[in-house]
This record gives sequence, C-alpha cells and structure tokens, in this order.
Amino acid sequence: MGDKLKQQEKEKNDNEQIKDMGQLTLDQEEGHKIHLLSIIGEIEGHETLSPNAKTTKYEHVLPKLAEIEDDDKVDGVMLLLNTVGGDVESGLAIAEMISSLSKPTVSLVLGGSHSIGVPLAVSTDYSYIVPTGTMVIHPVRLNGLVIGAPQTYDYFQQMQDRITGFVAKHCFATQARLEEMMMNTSMLTKDLGTILVGSQAVEEGIINEVGGIDEAMKKLHQMIDEDKQNNEI
Repeated sequence: MGDKLKQQEKEKNDNEQIKDMGQLTLDQEEGHKIHLLSIIGEIEGHETLSPNAKTTKYEHVLPKLAEIEDDDKVDGVMLLLNTVGGDVESGLAIAEMISSLSKPTVSLVLGGSHSIGVPLAVSTDYSYIVPTGTMVIHPVRLNGLVIGAPQTYDYFQQMQDRITGFVAKHCFATQARLEEMMMNTSMLTKDLGTILVGSQAVEEGIINEVGGIDEAMKKLHQMIDEDKQNNEI
C-alpha cells in the first residue's frame, strides 16, 4: 500500500513539473537518472508575454539547472527544443548554463530551433535534429523604436558577435560562415537569414547528427557510462 501511494505521489509531482515548467526526471530503478528539459515556444525574458503565448520562462530554467548540477543523483540532461526564439539575453544565459554543466548533455531539435534557439541547440555536449526539424539563423532585432545612431549599430553588432561567437565555439561551423548565413538575402523573401532543414544543419557543422529521441537517448546513456568510467579511473 505504501509503495502504491509513493508511486501516485511521484506521478502527481511529475505531472505538475510537466505542466508548470515542461520538465521531468526520468529515473530508472537500475539505470541512469536523466533530467528532461524542454525549451518550447518563445523564450520569455524580463518582460511577461501574453498569457496566450506558449513560453519558456528563463527564471524557471536557470534555478533548475543549478539544482541539476548540484544533485549527485542526476546523471545527465536531455534537452528538447521546439522554439521560435525569443529574448536574446535570457536565451544566451540558459545556453551558457547548459554548456557549463559537468554532467553529460544531449539536445534534440524537433519542430524548430530558431534564432536564439541555435545557441541553445549547440550548448550541449552532443546534438541531434529530426529530418524535418528547422533552424533559422538571422540578425538580431529589437521591438519598438530604435534610435538611428552609430551606437545603435555597434550594440546590434556586439550582440550578434556574442551569438555567433558562442555558436562557433560549440559546433564545427566557423563564425564567418555563421555571419554569412545570418546576412543571406536570397532565401527569406521579406527578411535576411538562412533556413536549415534537418541534414542541412549537420552539413553546415552546426548539429552533430540527424536522429530522433531513440538515437538521442542511446547517445546520452552511452555518454553517461563513459563519464562514470572516466571518473572511476
């Protein structure tokens, strides 16, 4: 009876985690404990978005990542991405946190990982994209009135350098190639940038492999086993 109550309580907590933060801890009785983190919809920053918008709140994600790093029972992190992008500073903050985790991490791009979703996709130790998954690389934008002064251009350039620099550091694409794709004028009819679908992201050196959840989970378990063996030596 006690085990049944514990199981019911665990299921209730899991459902609340998924509902509130899109997160879940997968705990195999005789295997690895993996934290599943999803970045869904738009990444919300310092301003609250419409309640009708599907968002990922960075103030939820950052403390959770710190908790994962400090939890000896968590063996690895699986990052699921289906995002249109969002707040640049918040997205980079999450990407930096993920990249600095000491535990093995794997990302999987599903529907899309656009704009600031690109640094998030490459922030893990290894990355996958499904065959129909998309990545959009485009220049930084700000909503509202922008003052036409040289300092404004310098600010935009600095932000773009931070993004392309981070991505280049965590994948095989060069910063020059990323900037070239960012300023492409021939693909998007009303915008600058480049759309990469599935294997194109791998060919450009941004994502490691094309695959789904099966390949991603197998890779993460393999990396956890290797990490444990290295720590035992």
